Amino acid sequence: MLSTLEVGDYHQGAPGLAHGGVIATAMDEAMGVLNRLLAVPVVTVHLEIDYRRPVPVGTTLHIRTEVAGQVGRKVYTRGTAHLDAPDGPIAVNAAALFLQVPLQHFIDHGSPDHIAEAIKERAGRDGEWQQEVNP
Repeated sequence: MLSTLEVGDYHQGAPGLAHGGVIATAMDEAMGVLNRLLAVPVVTVHLEIDYRRPVPVGTTLHIRTEVAGQVGRKVYTRGTAHLDAPDGPIAVNAAALFLQVPLQHFIDHGSPDHIAEAIKERAGRDGEWQQEVNP
């Protein structure tokens, strides 16, 4: 999967450079969204980020992610972020482990207002988001 992040002033950490936490969040989100293809909710268990180059404000990160494997409820992903072009210099390498969880996990631990909004938003999707987790 390929996504992009336009790095703006609001992403700045050190003067003129993207904040590492913002980059980590972008990589977590880009890898996490892959799990929607599996139609089962997940949580991030482990996130590993290797910063290879600074990411200047004003650049576009091209983030490429893939599912590396699945074992039971564990989903392994990896990704790279390239500067200014899909084949540009690699700025970031990332890997993550996600764990499939039942919907009850979010009901038990999430905000009731947010849960109600998510249910309302997803109501027209044939119940695909309500699937049970792999045993």
